Amino acid sequence: MKSRTLRICSKGHKYYKSSNCLTCPICEKEQKPKDGFLSKVSAPARRALEREGITTLKKLSKYSEKEILNLHGIGPTAIPKLKSEFEKVVLNFKN
Repeated sequence: MKSRTLRICSKGHKYYKSSNCLTCPICEKEQKPKDGFLSKVSAPARRALEREGITTLKKLSKYSEKEILNLHGIGPTAIPKLKSEFEKVVLNFKN
């Protein structure tokens, strides 16, 4: 088992991590939206969508399911959550 090391992010948060991931869990929690479709997916999936500029369901509907699955950070569990959000506004992935 890897040992956990104390880290301090640029905002001064102290946290322990055993991986090489540089993401501060405290900052990540602060950045999570309170509502909307991005609040329904995991942090890696949310960051992947945000990196691509996909911040609305309308923008998401311009991508195929396969294109979204190819983004680093998007896993198969994100797709049903995104489809559920699409159903609420009568949108879908591009064919």
